[in-house]
Amino acid sequence: MFRTKTGAAGLSVLSNTLLILLKLVAGILSGSVSIIAEAIHSGIDLLAALIAFVCLRIAGRPADREHPFGHGKVENVSGTIEAVLIFVAAIFIIYEAINRIIAGAIVEYLSMGIAVMAISVAVNIIVSRHLLRVARDSDSIALEADARHLTADVYTSLGVLVGLVVVQVTGLNILDPIIAIGVSLFILRAAYKLTRKAFPPLIDIRLPEDEEALIESTMSEHMGELVGFHELRTRKAGSERYIELHMIMARDASVERAHSLCDHLEEDIKSRLPNTHVTIHVEPCDMECDTCPDSCPEDQKMPGP
Repeated sequence: MFRTKTGAAGLSVLSNTLLILLKLVAGILSGSVSIIAEAIHSGIDLLAALIAFVCLRIAGRPADREHPFGHGKVENVSGTIEAVLIFVAAIFIIYEAINRIIAGAIVEYLSMGIAVMAISVAVNIIVSRHLLRVARDSDSIALEADARHLTADVYTSLGVLVGLVVVQVTGLNILDPIIAIGVSLFILRAAYKLTRKAFPPLIDIRLPEDEEALIESTMSEHMGELVGFHELRTRKAGSERYIELHMIMARDASVERAHSLCDHLEEDIKSRLPNTHVTIHVEPCDMECDTCPDSCPEDQKMPGP
């Protein structure tokens, strides 16, 4: 049940809901701003999980008349919205923590807060590892974003846990809002990294260099059958990759031969890059060669820019 993308997102929703309730109760009763910050952090994780759950269901729909390229970019929209929400939450926590430092902070019922944070760490370790595994198997940016949130929650929860133990031992209540600020900085870092990954596909940025190199390598392996290729264009929407290129064939090549080679190349690329859609435009070579393409000049064989 929890091994599919939507099932894993549903598990994240359930675990985050329970942890938020625990943290809010502990934070309010103890007066700990660091625990309340963690509750807000988990609240953002819950919202992210809900967004991921909905967006993954939409992104999984097949292409239709209104969306001929599918719905994959919904995942990137999800990740970008989550990043903005994280930025807002972090700024709010910093504001509240500074107010506590100025006004003075008193923390009570520390044992309860420590127990809640320990439970949070254990649950998020289990759930985040499962989400990352499913995200990698399905190449889902939305699910990966959700998993990264929970992973960040593990570290921030550990920081709060250690801080509460120190406060209990030393009685230095001012450490509580200071820890909350530290949690916020960690959250801001996670938001920045998520923005860098989720937003670029919305403006059709090219695939990573190593993936484009793999495409070029696949094409180059068939240079004995084709003359050259150029106009390589790539982009990504959610987990779906889109590749377009122009392939140069010998002038006397039949339509059947060109079509067969295109099919073969498309399958080769798809076997190396999953979730890929390849479009190849065939062009005739503008050179006259009796033994084309074997006698083709070296610069004609190499792919263009």
